[in-house]
Amino acid sequence: MVRGQVWEMGKSKIMLGLAVMGVLCLFSGQTAYASEEPIVLRVCSWEEYIDLGEWDAEEAIVLDNGKVILGEKPLYEDFEDWYRETYGREVHVEYSCFGTNEDLYNQLNMGDTYDLVCPSEYMIMKLIAEERLIPYSESFYDKQDANNYYIQNVSPYIQKTLESNEINGERWSEYAAGYMWGITGILYNPALVTEEEATTWKIFGNPKFNRQITLKDNVRDSYFAALGILKAEELTDASFLSATDYHERIADVMNDVNPETIEQAQALLNRLMDNVYSLETDSGKADMITGKIVANYQWSGDAVYAMDQADEDDFELRFAVPKESTNLWFDGWVMLKNGIREDANRQHAAEAFVNFMSRTDNAVRNMYYIGYTSSIAGNTQDDTIYEYLKWCYGAEDANEERMDYPVGYFFSGDNSDKNYILQSTVSQMGRQLYSQYPPEEVIDRAVIMQYFDADANKAINQMWINVRCFNIADVPMGVWMTLLVVLLVFIGLRYRKSSAKSLHRLLK
Repeated sequence: MVRGQVWEMGKSKIMLGLAVMGVLCLFSGQTAYASEEPIVLRVCSWEEYIDLGEWDAEEAIVLDNGKVILGEKPLYEDFEDWYRETYGREVHVEYSCFGTNEDLYNQLNMGDTYDLVCPSEYMIMKLIAEERLIPYSESFYDKQDANNYYIQNVSPYIQKTLESNEINGERWSEYAAGYMWGITGILYNPALVTEEEATTWKIFGNPKFNRQITLKDNVRDSYFAALGILKAEELTDASFLSATDYHERIADVMNDVNPETIEQAQALLNRLMDNVYSLETDSGKADMITGKIVANYQWSGDAVYAMDQADEDDFELRFAVPKESTNLWFDGWVMLKNGIREDANRQHAAEAFVNFMSRTDNAVRNMYYIGYTSSIAGNTQDDTIYEYLKWCYGAEDANEERMDYPVGYFFSGDNSDKNYILQSTVSQMGRQLYSQYPPEEVIDRAVIMQYFDADANKAINQMWINVRCFNIADVPMGVWMTLLVVLLVFIGLRYRKSSAKSLHRLLK
């Protein structure tokens, strides 16, 4: 065979190979990535805050819109499959968890590196202020991209909240994508506590419930409750409630960090400590279910969990929102500078992860698994979230009294929207539906507790240390004098004993 013939055959093989590669590219769309190393995406979220799958087949959620939702494996593994199918590149998720916002912050300061984390609103504010986050890309907000599920499906109420709040001139929406949200209130046993008694922050000082109610072992939550008590008269005054700038005024009142207010809050919380059963972070749910306590300061999502568990034992619990005010909170996905490190591929994977979690079927999976309320609402073309709401709380028993329950403020931005007036039962007032999607009149008095500056944070944290532990400055002078006398007597006795021993040795 001559050289030319060899070349012609080789050329034919090359052309055939290129043709095959072209076909593969045509069908895969992104096959150019195939030879690249997998993207490693480090994600850190709250414990049990993403559906881990392993649902039984009978757990499948069958909605009226025809969707059947079933979690077979962890969502972050489903994301890996989806990313490969959608973008033609491998991604490996390293998933880990934290217990509190402070735990996460300490982990970051100790050198732990993550790309995507899901803290609460005040920690997001702190991370923005410390310039530790990178903003989402412009392409993330492109509604024309079919894979941008977040911007297509996020609740107008949540997005407006993110866009209308700033820290240091930076809008939250530039750095955070909403994940779960809710309010705070009082979980209570209606057999022993009336709705009127539960619908005020003053319940924590009510002597009727001495040692039968718990506060949160959390400085911000407990300070918020203290403000609700201290400012109760102002917050419930008719002229205050009817003011045209009511929302601005209530936000100012519930974010008061004047030194005098902090001092008053400390004195109040010290008194409340004599009345409450304990401070807790997670045990309140179990204590309510077992009947150890009759009322509990609770986040709405955990209240739903507790009510669900109590229902299984034919034990009713209810949820009330204080008339003075309530704390609007949310958890959101943010990208860390020291994780992403200007790596466009890793940022793309991080944003894709948020989008995947924001797909309506996945949002349902997470709500079902966690019990909290997703920031995702869906849209006019995808009503999965609303159908899930109907699946959970829609009226079915013809014998039960029904009610119209508007949720348009969340789903479309208009609470009079007839498309989002749920037919539920009257019995759901003060129950799970009320907790997950509070009525608009509750939302009207819901405010975000802001991230305070360094001086205010220091003062509030010291206040909390004084409440939880021991404030030396509060010890009366008489107590100090008594301790001094006891100490001097003790020293005198020790001296006498030592002197007696020395004398005994000399005499020997």
